[in-house]
Amino acid sequence: MRLKICGINELDDDTSIGVSTDTIELFVIKKDSQIFLYENSCPHLSTPLEFMPNQFLNVDRSLIICSTHGALFEPDSGSCISGPCVGQTLGKINYVIEDDVVFAIL
Repeated sequence: MRLKICGINELDDDTSIGVSTDTIELFVIKKDSQIFLYENSCPHLSTPLEFMPNQFLNVDRSLIICSTHGALFEPDSGSCISGPCVGQTLGKINYVIEDDVVFAIL
């Protein structure tokens, strides 16, 4: 199944967008002109990462942050580098870009 996420040009660098369906919550971030797509679930407690809609990045927008307990994740790998889930990773979602639109492959 393919799920339309957003247009590639709808995202500026260092921004994020959350997407929810009946079965899964995802988020996409654009970092250094690259797209990264993850399941919106912290590996520590399986809670959503954001505290406000579309807010998945820390204050300086360099890392993904879990608002529940402050865990920090690298945008390109989803690896936790700080917090209670160090060594774990976010669930990466495969995607394709067609006609400048990002589609999750579920």
